[in-house]
Amino acid sequence: MIRVENLHKHFGGFHAVDGASLTIAEGSITGLIGPNGAGKTTLFNVIAGVLKPTSGHVFMAGEDITGLEPHELFHKGLLRTFQIAHEFHSMTVRENLMMVPARQAGERLMSAWFQRAKVRLEDEEIRRRADEVLEFLTIDHIADQKAGQISGGQKKLLELGRTMMTDARIVFLDEVGAGVNRTLLNTIADAIVRLNKERGYTFVVIEHDMDFIGRICDPVICMAEGKVLAEGTLDEIKANEHVIEAYLGTGLKNKVTAEGGHV
Repeated sequence: MIRVENLHKHFGGFHAVDGASLTIAEGSITGLIGPNGAGKTTLFNVIAGVLKPTSGHVFMAGEDITGLEPHELFHKGLLRTFQIAHEFHSMTVRENLMMVPARQAGERLMSAWFQRAKVRLEDEEIRRRADEVLEFLTIDHIADQKAGQISGGQKKLLELGRTMMTDARIVFLDEVGAGVNRTLLNTIADAIVRLNKERGYTFVVIEHDMDFIGRICDPVICMAEGKVLAEGTLDEIKANEHVIEAYLGTGLKNKVTAEGGHV
């Protein structure tokens, strides 16, 4: 579904993404791991149109989408969530979801004035859809709470719910488990797997929690210093010498090996 070819993103002399090439298969849940500073989030931002690449190309279903704006990619079904959730904190959880669908009749002044019945029917349908999403994510009990008052894990579920309010095809999740307790993290993992299996969503997940990655992701791609180091199952990635060096450093790897330990 997504093909990245020789992608570069430079900030002055710093090469945050340095010739990365990878493929995301349709229908997969792909994990993207790597040490801090590996270029994972920058890669996400370039693919999702938040940043323009210095060079290289991004294709979606064979179409060159390099440099398109986030709203253009949104309409193509490519969505990206952030490590820090971006909710409308003064609105309820349900209202946050109801804001998502594009081109609502109530947004047009003439419709609001002269097509009130149409606007009301559409609002009722969007509300019904939002309630279905909340039930699917098991957070329907907080539907009427202000989004700014819910927990960090619930905000991550709300972000996931926003992707369900549109015709998402591929969703990029950036550290969905950051600051989330284990119970809610399991709920998030279950929701991702269900969306993948039941609704055909493709996911790409940046995450440092290897248990979470191992539970839901296959394949796993490892980045370091702006490049793709390895791709495979999580066990294959953990056994890869280049990955070990990227995480631990050559010196530490040699020290552990010399002492008869395992890395």
